[in-house]
This record gives sequence, structure tokens and C-alpha cells, in this order.
Amino acid sequence: MPHSEKLPPAQQPHLRAPDAARLAEASGLFSMLSDPTRLHLLWLLARQEADVTSLAEQCAASRTAVSQHLAKLRLAGLVDTRREGKHIVYTLSDGHLRRFVLEALSHADHRVSGKAPHD
Repeated sequence: MPHSEKLPPAQQPHLRAPDAARLAEASGLFSMLSDPTRLHLLWLLARQEADVTSLAEQCAASRTAVSQHLAKLRLAGLVDTRREGKHIVYTLSDGHLRRFVLEALSHADHRVSGKAPHD
């Protein structure tokens, strides 16, 4: 049995060959992830939903800068929002993004720490 058949459906890779639209969409994702502050925000949101103030405190950036990065992430469709009283709460848009961000930073951890890579 191939490895992907053992995974739950949500974790199985989509096996369609990428066309120009899919390559452009993935390239746009990489572009959004290329900024360290945005990547940090996505990592924080992969762990739990949060508002701007909480995110600014956790990533050591100004509230204004965090708001601007979140606006870009929202326009790119990578984060969703909901109102909770006077606060806007941010969440990641989907599980693919959550796993992608966590895997990217796990890969970085191996590179920085010198730990052997693994599957």
C-alpha cells in the first residue's frame, strides 16, 4: 500500500500534476512566506488563534506592523478573521497551510540545529 493511502484523506497529497494556475498560486504562497515576520505570524496562528495585540507581543513587532502583515495575509487568503467583542481574532485559513508552515519551520530547525533530516 502506498504511503499516502495510510494517511487520513485531509493529509493525503493532491496528486494532480500542477498546471500554470496551481504553480502561480503556490508561488504566491512562497512569496507571502518569504517575510520573516509574516512567517512568524503564521507559525503563531498555526498554534492558536489570536488578536493583533497578542500577536504583536509574541513576535516582538509593533502593532502597526503586525496589522499590515495580517492585512496582506488576509488579502492573500491565508488567514481568516472573526469578531469577538471589540477584538478581531485571526486564524489560519486551512489545515494545508498549518501543516506547510509547521513543516517548513521543522525543516529550518534541522538545518539550523544540525539534526539529521527524516521523513
